[in-house]
Amino acid sequence: MLKPSVRLAAVGDIHYARSSRSQFQPLWNAIASSADVLLLCGDIVDYGLPEEAQLFTKELIATVKLPMLAVLGNHEYESSKQDEVQRIFADAGIVVLDGDAKEVHGIGFAGAKGFGGGFGEHALQAWGEESWKRFVHEAVNETLKLESALAKLRTPQRIVLLHYAPIQATVEGEPPEIFAFVGSSRLEEPLNRYPVHAVFHGHAHRGSPEGRTKSGVAVYNVALPLLRQIFPEHPPFRLLEIAPTQTEVVPSPHPLTPAPLSS
Repeated sequence: MLKPSVRLAAVGDIHYARSSRSQFQPLWNAIASSADVLLLCGDIVDYGLPEEAQLFTKELIATVKLPMLAVLGNHEYESSKQDEVQRIFADAGIVVLDGDAKEVHGIGFAGAKGFGGGFGEHALQAWGEESWKRFVHEAVNETLKLESALAKLRTPQRIVLLHYAPIQATVEGEPPEIFAFVGSSRLEEPLNRYPVHAVFHGHAHRGSPEGRTKSGVAVYNVALPLLRQIFPEHPPFRLLEIAPTQTEVVPSPHPLTPAPLSS
């Protein structure tokens, strides 16, 4: 039987390092007491080391007994051990989405890491040197992963997890010179083709908390450094409560519940 409403806690850019032990315990406690599902939007560990992943998962699952879904971020790739890190996450019960879809409590989740490339008319194009073409093709491949995942879902509610931003609005606040490296508007294309309820991403530590796609899909930047800055009095995660069979957002008492976005 489906829950009448499901509370989604989302956070990214935790950057858990070997020196992080016990530092995040207040966050785990708050999530465990507030949510039904935990969403992790990449850069979960700092240097992409298996040791970091083992310490992180051991600490997390000791407190958080919830379904957990994640996407990898660029920091998981830093030490070229991303496959081992992903296996450690999976062994701890964290479902890593890499062009995959998963249904939890009647809600469909689709996810991919994403990639850079910039936004709109300033987006990089696959022209010139082979290295630039490979950069753009990586963004295209991540977009195709996301599209494939969304195509698999048949649930009324669809939630998307990314690490890189799909719209410029949620990276505003970062230096414009690095927009091309924090997201890509190519990732927005499948969000406008499929019915999506909300998107969560990280990566833009100095970006903006909320925005919308061209089709009106709500996008939330849940990078932990940003949440600490804009919600200094509350645990740094966003909470979205939704009904699996309805289209409206169900009000939640949590202070970090995303507020309705202006048109």
